[in-house]
Amino acid sequence: MRSYCIRTATAADLDGARAVMLDTVYRDFGTGYVPRWHADIIDPESFYLTSPRHTLLVAVDERDGTVVGTGALDARGPEHPPNPRWLAERYPSGETAQLRRVYIRPEHRRRGLARRLVDGLVDFARADGGYRSVYLHTYPHSPGAMGLWQTLGKVVCDEREEVPGGGSGVVHFEIPFAK
Repeated sequence: MRSYCIRTATAADLDGARAVMLDTVYRDFGTGYVPRWHADIIDPESFYLTSPRHTLLVAVDERDGTVVGTGALDARGPEHPPNPRWLAERYPSGETAQLRRVYIRPEHRRRGLARRLVDGLVDFARADGGYRSVYLHTYPHSPGAMGLWQTLGKVVCDEREEVPGGGSGVVHFEIPFAK
C-alpha cells in the first residue's frame, strides 16, 4: 500500500505540480493550455507561493517523492463575465477563498487524496481569518469531480440548467466553511 504526504508546496515541487496540472488540462479537460485560464499553471510561484493569503498544496508519493496531486487556493472570486453577475457579487475577491487546481494523477485517484487536499485548503482559509466563504467551479465531465464536490459542498449554480444556452457548462459549488 502506498503512503502519501499532503504538504505546502515549495519551489522544489513546482515542476512536478506544473506537470500534474498541465497533464490534467490536456488529458481530462481536452482544452490544453489556454493562457487566460491557466496562467497560474505556468507560474504557480507568483500565484500561490508569494502571497500569504494564497497557497498551493501537493500530494507526494512517499515511495519515490513524486508530486501526484495538487490543490490551490487564492483570494480571487469568480469573474463576470464569463460567470453570472450574481455569482461574482456573491463571492467577491478578497473575501472568497477560491479552490483551484485540485487534480490527482489518474493512477493515484480513489485514495482520498483530493479530499485531504481540500481539507488542508479549507483549514488554510480558516486560519487566514479574512475569508467569508469557500468557492469553486468544476466541469461535470472531469473524472470524479462531481462526485467529490457533491460530497463536500453544495451546488450554488449549475450553468447547464440555470444559464441561458448552458453558459460555459460549469457547476459552481460552495464548501462549508464554519467549523
